[in-house]
Amino acid sequence: MVVGVARHLGARLAERLSTDAAVDRVIGVDMVRPADGIGEAEFASADIRTSDIGRVIERTRPDTVVHMNILATRSDAGGRSPQKEINVIGTMQLLAACQRSDSVCKLVVKSSTTVYGAGPNAPALFTEDMVPGTVARGGYEKDASEVEGYVRGFSRRRPDIDVTILRLANVVGPTIRTALSEYFLLPVVPIALGRDPRFQLVHEQDCLDVLRHATLGDYPGIFNVAGPDFLVLSQALRRAGRMVLPLPTLGTPLVGGLMRRTGLADMDSAQVRFLTYGRGVDTTRMREQLQFEPAFGTVAAFDDFVQARAGCGWLGPERIRSAERGLRDLLSAPAGREESVS
Repeated sequence: MVVGVARHLGARLAERLSTDAAVDRVIGVDMVRPADGIGEAEFASADIRTSDIGRVIERTRPDTVVHMNILATRSDAGGRSPQKEINVIGTMQLLAACQRSDSVCKLVVKSSTTVYGAGPNAPALFTEDMVPGTVARGGYEKDASEVEGYVRGFSRRRPDIDVTILRLANVVGPTIRTALSEYFLLPVVPIALGRDPRFQLVHEQDCLDVLRHATLGDYPGIFNVAGPDFLVLSQALRRAGRMVLPLPTLGTPLVGGLMRRTGLADMDSAQVRFLTYGRGVDTTRMREQLQFEPAFGTVAAFDDFVQARAGCGWLGPERIRSAERGLRDLLSAPAGREESVS
């Protein structure tokens, strides 16, 4: 059972699992049927915030439940209050239904490295054993931490059920739409003056691969999932060919309100702190215990996103390459030709 198939990753995971020879049956659950379909998977309509999810689990008797219905942005839910209800209340209802079930033997939860928060005193690399939310302040950071707390409590109550928590770095790719990807598509990108945060990314195909890997294998535990390398914001903006607007802070109501009203990006408090301070996570456990190696590094994942969606920027990659070629030609031209070249 894949819970949360109305959104892109949930739908694609249900579709992929439905064609896997190792899987007999896949049920996709959400309030509304996904617009792009879920392949050969069956669809069951249920509101995760209510007892509906319990009735679906009781009726379909899944052996594995994949919880994908944790919303990172307010716009996905229609506001902060519905977002918190879906994330926290919905998770509580789902876990209660799994706890009552005698068929469920595995739970996989798609979480986020956002649980660690972001701040000026954060460590260079967060490990899985660090207390989630140490520097988190609110919003989605708090939701993610609460969700994981409930999942760990569930694991103690039902030790017979294998529980896997995947803390994924920000996901980008040619088709997925996230608050971070839309930020990099702004015509003029606001940045925090004097800050150049570093961060890791996960390609959307690696995201689906690691979710499938954890679903079909036996890997209980908590795992950071991220590309092996880093980008800093200034490098990413140059690669995307975007113009920047340095501001004293990104956390003003003017910046966030303008972006939300124009539908360009959802600049909530968690996003502001991430784009101000960045975040890094240790992925040793992902490689050694989860036995997963991403096909894309952070830079490769970002470049694939840029090629698919950001190539028309004012300083698009092709324009940058053309300018570089022109500059090289100018510098290599004989002295007598400088005037004609200019």
